[in-house]
Amino acid sequence: MTAEPLERSLDRHEQLTRPDPYQETLPLVLRTARESDLPELRRLDEEVFQEVAYPGFLLRQLFDMYEEHFLVLDDGTGRLRGYVLAATRALGGDSWILGLCVTQDRRRHGLGRELMTEVLTRLRRDGIGVVRLTVEPANLAAILLYRSLGFHPEEPDAGLRRDYFGPGMDRQILRLDLPGGQAA
Repeated sequence: MTAEPLERSLDRHEQLTRPDPYQETLPLVLRTARESDLPELRRLDEEVFQEVAYPGFLLRQLFDMYEEHFLVLDDGTGRLRGYVLAATRALGGDSWILGLCVTQDRRRHGLGRELMTEVLTRLRRDGIGVVRLTVEPANLAAILLYRSLGFHPEEPDAGLRRDYFGPGMDRQILRLDLPGGQAA
C-alpha cells in the first residue's frame, strides 16, 4: 500500500459542509487521522459508542496499524466530528470497517456517507476486493446507509450473528464486493 502524507487534506473533500441552517457550524475537513488526534479520537469514540468504545490502548494500536484507512472529520477547533476506520490484512484482498461515527450534532447531513465513500475509494485503490462490517440489527439508519452503498447481508443466516460480541449482543454482518479488487 502507498501512504499519503498525514498532513495533507483530501483535495476533493476540503470543505464538507451540510450544516443545520438554524445552527452556526464550522466547515469540516475530511483528512487522514494524525497521532496528535488520538486523545480527541478517544473522546469522540467514548461519546458516540459509550460502553462499547475502544479502550485507549487499542485505539492507539489500531491507529498504528491502519493509519492510512483511519479518516476523520475535523472542524478546525481541535474537535473531531466523526471518523471511519478500516482494517486490512497484510496478505489478502479483504477488509473490515471497524468503526464509523459522526457526532450527534452533525448527523443526517451525509457525513457518514462521505467518510464511507472516501475509505471505500482508498480500499479499492489498494486492491481490496471485499469489505465487511458489523452493525447492530436495530440500527436502521446505519443499515440503510450501508445498503445504499451496496453492502448486503453475508450468508449464512442473512448475516445475523447471535451473541457476536457476547450474550445479547447480536450483530448483522454486511459485505460489499469492490469491483477491481482482489477476491477474498
